[in-house]
Parts: sequence; C-alpha cells; structure tokens
Amino acid sequence: MIQLEALSEADEVRNYVDGEWRRPSGTDERDVVDPATGDRLATVPFSSPADVDRVVEKGDEAFADWSTRPVEERIQPLFELKGLLEDHQEELAEILVRDHGKTLAEARGELRRGIENVEVACGIPSMMQGGTLLNAAPGIDESAVRKPLGVFAAITPFNFPGMIPLWFLPYAVATGNSFVLKPSEQDPLVPQRLFELIDEAGFPDGVVQLVNGGPETVNTLLAHDDVAGVSFVGSTPVAKHVYETAAAHGKRVQAQGGAKNHVVVTETADLEFAAEKTVGSSFACAGERCLANDVVLVERSVYDEFTDLVVEEARAQTVGYGLEEETDIGALVTPDHEQRVREYVDSGIEEGAELLLDGSEVSPDGYEDGNFLGPTVFGDVTPEMQIAREEIFGPVVALAAVDGVGDAIERVNDSEYGNAASLFTGRGADARTFRHRAEVGNLAVNAGTAAPMPFFHFGGRKASFFGDLHAQGEDMIHFYTDETVYIERWPDA
Repeated sequence: MIQLEALSEADEVRNYVDGEWRRPSGTDERDVVDPATGDRLATVPFSSPADVDRVVEKGDEAFADWSTRPVEERIQPLFELKGLLEDHQEELAEILVRDHGKTLAEARGELRRGIENVEVACGIPSMMQGGTLLNAAPGIDESAVRKPLGVFAAITPFNFPGMIPLWFLPYAVATGNSFVLKPSEQDPLVPQRLFELIDEAGFPDGVVQLVNGGPETVNTLLAHDDVAGVSFVGSTPVAKHVYETAAAHGKRVQAQGGAKNHVVVTETADLEFAAEKTVGSSFACAGERCLANDVVLVERSVYDEFTDLVVEEARAQTVGYGLEEETDIGALVTPDHEQRVREYVDSGIEEGAELLLDGSEVSPDGYEDGNFLGPTVFGDVTPEMQIAREEIFGPVVALAAVDGVGDAIERVNDSEYGNAASLFTGRGADARTFRHRAEVGNLAVNAGTAAPMPFFHFGGRKASFFGDLHAQGEDMIHFYTDETVYIERWPDA
C-alpha cells in the first residue's frame, strides 16, 4: 500500500480545498489499482457539484488578494516547490510507477520535465512585462499591462499525472490567478503527493486546490460561472467536448487532443540510430503518450534493411514491472485499455498487415495479473488500415515503404491529426522540405520524439488541438492574462 498523508484512514483519495484535505462527497468512486500487479492501492471517491462549487468559491476568494500581491512575492512558493519536487523526485517516481505502470526511468524523466516548467514559471516577472511607447501620439504615452483573470481549471490525463499538471499550475499562479486541478481518476496518487508538497511550499489557502472526480466533475467545472478558463489534455473526442462546452460558457480554453504521429526515414539516414530512436519513441511509456511515433514511413530503397533493424531493436526490449531497473516497457494502465490495444493488433492482422513481431503472448514472470503487452511490429501497412489512421496508445508500431520525402509528407498531412513527426535524414534539403511542408505542430529532425522544452510552447494542429494558445512557454502568459492598454496625457507637462 502506498502511504500518503493526504489519504484518509480508509485509503481514500481526498480533495485539497482552501488549505485542507476533505473527502469528496459524491456517490460514485473507483479503485486505484497497480497496473503491473493488480493490487488495490486506494479508492478515489468522486466529487459532487457542491464540492466543485466550494472549490471554485474558495479559489475566487483567494484570487482577490493573490492577484494584488507583488509578482516577486507570488513566485516565492514556486521556488520552494521546485526544491521540494527535487528533494522528493525519487519518491514521486516510485509512486508514479505503481500508480500508472511506466518504468522508473520514464517516471524520473516525466518529473524532471515537470520541474523544468516550475523553473520557467519562476521567470514570470520578466515574461509578464508588457510594452510601452512614449509619444505614441502628441503628448500621449501608451503602454500595455498584463492582468490575471480569476479561477482557472486544468483537467489532466492518466498518462503523465506528474508532468502535465505542471504544464499549467505554475504559470497560472505566478501570473496572479488561482488554480484548480482535476486529475485523472485512474491514477490520482501522484497528484495527491504533489499537493502535499504544494501545501508545504507555502501558497496561501485557496490559491491552489485539488478536486477529484469523473465526467460530472469535469462538466461542472466547464459550466461554472466563476471559472475563467480551462486547460485539458486527453483524447480528441473529449478535447472537442471540453472546448465546445467551455467556450459556450464564455471561457478561455486550450484543449490538447489525440495524435497519430509519424517517423520518416530516408535512404541517407543513419539507419541504426533511426531504428533505435524509432523504437524508443514508439514504445516509451508502453506507447501511452501523445508524442509516440507509431507509424514509420521508410524510403523504399532501405525499407527492408530498416525494418530488420527495428524488429531486432524491438525484440531486445524487456517487458516487466516498472520498478525493476531492467524493464524497458511497463504495464498498460487498465485491463480495459490493454484489451483495446489488443483489438487494434487484431485489426492489423485482419486488414492484411504483416505481423513482424507479435507481443500478444508476453507475460512477465510473477506478474500474471498485470496489464502487459509486448512490443508489436507490423510491416507493409497501408494508409486505410485502422492501425495507420487511429491512435492506438500502446506498444504497437506500423511500418510502410514510401517513394521519398515528398510522398511521406503527403501521408503525414493526410492524417486528421497534427501533433508530432520526426524525420531521419542526412540531407539538409530534406529537412528544410519537412520543416516547411509538414502540417504538424511539433517537428524533429534526427530525434525520435518532438518534445519541446518548457520555454517553447507544446504545439498541436488539426484534431490534435482545439484553441489558440498552447501549453508551456510564452503562450501560457497570454492564456492566463489579458492586456489592458493604458493611455496617458498630462496637458501641463
């Protein structure tokens, strides 16, 4: 059993409301289960609409004072939080492995990226500055001043429960807003521990709050009159619902949706390096991430050679419990999700793709109750197949031969999604073509995963993103503030 101060004596997950831990009062609940062992870790009761009302009310009350405090004062708890996260990173990583199923190395990397967002948000005093123009008109000086807006909410997914809340929380509070997190009900234990550290960091009561629940909790936040804006990361159908519902209620919205990402490999690429990075991208976090590149388009002249390298690299991956250092691929988050991924594998076989490596029978010794699927590789995949079009979110990769970079980019652009793509090449001309023509929000050349650093925004296009301003970087300053233009004239000056 994971021991957290935030859990009740009955091992129930709780809300963090106005600086206190409170049990959600809704009637629904679900068990939190270790995906690798099947062991129950805790129970998460769901919040009622009254719980959400209380959280938003306390956030609104806190905003009135917090928004007037000097910006230098507002970032002091973030400096403290950064230190606490670093001091407790290993502990958080172990909780994350047991709660989600990913490997210890992946959990450490996820938390490091979260901490980097806290670091960037500590620079808000510079990032939040507006512009000033003297003598904008005769006798008039003009300036733009950024102001916070109120209570913001973030609805975050199961696949990065430690990192993605930190895409939003630090920027929201540093700019002077109050913030409510609604984490995934599938793995809420890392957010619970995160909020224990937030409590220790010294934020005033009500500035940062936590509310647990399911769809009813989400919909209550989306429609609440006193919520100024909502951030979301998850599947495309839910992202579309969040965007449309919150926007209809007059809120700012940024909603990151699903993905179907591509790797393009040319004949001039370092094929061994490209195969290693392709496998790493496809199978990291058991494929449960929106940056997984699970379709690989290979120039025809090197298709057979590259395919052999990918199969060899994939076969070398060790599937097992994430806390064991030798594990490369951990468990999938739930039995239902494992079954969904297996159905995609079945569809690939039924539609005529060549199954080059079958991971369906992989079962790590001692973890028979876990949700495991081994690395699975398909070849000769055609564009109309399900595994080429739909987000799988599992350790499955599909390879296809193409007639060059132009052909590959057409395949990339035909996708309804536009989240990420990577190109492996030795030619600058290919890279430039890729950069200019690929209709994708995050691009990488000779790198397996197009993951932006926190001082850049996290891109996304087409069905991968709904909204105007993305997570991370300067976009967050614009999302969490509005500009007031101040015009000044002194006739006697």
